[in-house]
Amino acid sequence: MKIGVYMYGLATVAFGILDLIWGQFEGSHQPIQSLVAHIPGQQFLAYIAAVWMIAAGLGILWRRSAQVGAAASGIIYTIFAACWLVRFFNAIHANGWRVNIVFGLLFSLSEAVFLIAPAGILYVSSATDNLVSEEQAAAFARWMLGLPPIFFGLAHLLGMRFFATLVPHWLPFGVAWAGLTGIAFILAGIAICLGKLDVLAARLLALMLLAFEFLVEIPPIFSRLHSEETWGAAVYNLAAIGALWIFAEFVVSRRQADSREAARDEHRDLAHRAESLATGS
Repeated sequence: MKIGVYMYGLATVAFGILDLIWGQFEGSHQPIQSLVAHIPGQQFLAYIAAVWMIAAGLGILWRRSAQVGAAASGIIYTIFAACWLVRFFNAIHANGWRVNIVFGLLFSLSEAVFLIAPAGILYVSSATDNLVSEEQAAAFARWMLGLPPIFFGLAHLLGMRFFATLVPHWLPFGVAWAGLTGIAFILAGIAICLGKLDVLAARLLALMLLAFEFLVEIPPIFSRLHSEETWGAAVYNLAAIGALWIFAEFVVSRRQADSREAARDEHRDLAHRAESLATGS
């Protein structure tokens, strides 16, 4: 799980650094300033969030503070998700149930929800108490990581022409690539939710996002160095890759533990039968 932990933790630190440098929330993934036009002390709040995220990300990377770091990360990402939820209801109230608005906001809300699940996994994995079992954490993470890709995919299929503009210009058939990406998101999300080929789906989805990092997210940075949102998109993608990798390795470790426990139970059962036969003879 170390690869995913490092990507997720470092991405959380990077989000904090971006807020610290710009002195504001990164609007694409931290929509606090978009809820109210002028929040008193917004810059101060951004600095608090920046320090919080840097400390949370660093905490995740150190084993002794992993539980605290995971809890802190989960809290801040939940706050951002709640902001998107409020914005969703405000937009629906103002504009009605227009398809483009609904799916646009669901896309952003899903992005926020996606980063909560790995914090829960890391918290449970490093916890010394049993308030939440690993089985409960796996079920929680499965839906938190499985549903968002389905919404990502639907958004791609409904807005293929827009997403085609994000495809590198040297790749032909941009609309087709956008459609294939949408289908891949949906299939991966369904597999994760249903627990069928979920590990493979999570790893393949992480690989696809890694390709996007180099093809779609990083190149615009060189032409828009002073855009916080451009940097934020690249950082978010790394956090999402880390989230998928954490989930995949967590599921693998749980299944291996279950297999070992089943083998031990079978061994004890055989030993008990052998002892019973010997006693009877």
